[in-house]
Amino acid sequence: MKIIKRSLLAVLMIMGALFSKGQQDPMFTQYIFNLQTVNPAYVGYWQTMGITALSRHQWVGLTGHPTTQTFSFQTPYKRRNVGIGLNITIDKIGLEKRLLLNFDYSYMVFLAENTSLRFGIKGGFTNYSHNLTEYEQYTDGISDPLFQTTIENKFMPNFGVGLFLSTPRYFLSLSLPKILENSFQSNVTNYSTKSEMRHIFFAGGMMFDLSDNLKLKPTFMTKTVVGSPFEYDISANFLISEKLWIGAMYRSGDAIGAIAQWIFNYKLRIGYAYDFTTTDLRNYHNGVHEIMISYEFVHFKRQVISPRYF
Repeated sequence: MKIIKRSLLAVLMIMGALFSKGQQDPMFTQYIFNLQTVNPAYVGYWQTMGITALSRHQWVGLTGHPTTQTFSFQTPYKRRNVGIGLNITIDKIGLEKRLLLNFDYSYMVFLAENTSLRFGIKGGFTNYSHNLTEYEQYTDGISDPLFQTTIENKFMPNFGVGLFLSTPRYFLSLSLPKILENSFQSNVTNYSTKSEMRHIFFAGGMMFDLSDNLKLKPTFMTKTVVGSPFEYDISANFLISEKLWIGAMYRSGDAIGAIAQWIFNYKLRIGYAYDFTTTDLRNYHNGVHEIMISYEFVHFKRQVISPRYF
């Protein structure tokens, strides 16, 4: 237990000290069904090999609206207390493009019979490009020299850490997915833009039995960056007959949303979310749409009593 406490304290000290300014990490309405995108300690939690694909289209109808696609893979490795995974994210905002590839590793220790703590680490790189020459400039015939080039940096390594505490009925997640800061610099000018900022994510959730065929799962996630507004998501999802998730969420200063997910035979999950923007921007776009598909390679030699809740 002393080793666990010391390791936990070390991770918390790292997370508490490493802040920065700016906020640009992708956000998801269905984050609660795949925390691997922000926390490497989540890999292996499924106890089966599984994949997840998610596509988010924000502010549909606006030219250059943000889009994000993620692909995640995770599996237990040899022993149940080790998990490994891969996460790929493609993020586009206007002409700005990011490709993120990360490998995840987690190690689990049991704190009690049904309580486990996973320590996670991720490592990978970001490929960033931004072709400034393609923007239409509104000038008096004099072009801005900063928009006559491309910002490109093909390989920027990074790594992150995380903790995931779970029982069959609740979980807590704390993570710092990017520790290193990176600047994207223009090829031929001194223009640069600060990115790869340090974000601290804290999330949690709990399951309640309302009846034999109805369960309630309230969850939350917070995102903290010094210099940016504190952001949080809260949601409540109902599970009907162990097959259908349906719920709603609220994101501070941004949106409310609706979430639905259908579970097929404990293996395949298909989910959809729609965000209603609460700012004045809602008058200029057609909403935010998010589709998620996940599949678990479950061997039915293992008895499956109920679907995974988190």
